[in-house]
Amino acid sequence: MKKIILAAVLFIATSATIQAQLVQFGVKAGVNFASQPGDASLEGVAFDKEGITSYHVGVLAEIKLLEKFAIQPELLYSTQGATYKFADAQEDFKNELAYLSIPVMAKIYMTKSLSLEVGPQASFLLSQKNKVDFEDANTFDFAINAGLGLKITKSIFVQGRYSLGLTDVSSNADIRNSVVQLSAGFLF
Repeated sequence: MKKIILAAVLFIATSATIQAQLVQFGVKAGVNFASQPGDASLEGVAFDKEGITSYHVGVLAEIKLLEKFAIQPELLYSTQGATYKFADAQEDFKNELAYLSIPVMAKIYMTKSLSLEVGPQASFLLSQKNKVDFEDANTFDFAINAGLGLKITKSIFVQGRYSLGLTDVSSNADIRNSVVQLSAGFLF
C-alpha cells in the first residue's frame, strides 16, 4: 500500500512539473494606437477622423506545444475608437469603444526569445462612450492579428501587434477598428 501511495505521489509531482513547463500563465498591459478607417455618412456633414491613444490590460496563457511553437490565448479589456473633427463644430467628438477581446495567437519562435505571432481575435462590445451617434453599433468585432514578441527574461516580455478589424463597427457605417498595440507583461 505504501508503494502505491508513493508511486501516486511521484506521478502527481512529475505531472505537475511537466505541466508547469508546458503552460505558463501571465498578465499584460499596454497602449493602443487605435483608428477607424473607412467611410461613415453622418447626414451629409463633412468631417475628418483621427486616431486615439488608449489602453489594454488582461491575462494570458502560453501553451508550449513544440520547442519552437506555442499557442497563446488571451482575455483582454481593450479600448478603441477614433476622434471625429467636424468642419463647422467648435469641438472634436471622440468615439471610444470598450471591448472584451479574445485573441488566440500562434507563436512561432524564431530564436529562444523572439517570436512571430499571428491569429484571430473575437471582441465583444462592453460599452460605448461617444458624442457621435452611430446607431446600431455592432456588439461583435472580428479581427486578424500579427506581431512580434520578445522575452527579455524567462518571465518578462514585450509585444508589438497590429489588429485589423474585419467587421464594421456599425451597420450604418463602413468603418472598422484598426489598432497597433504595444504591451509589456509577466509570466508566472
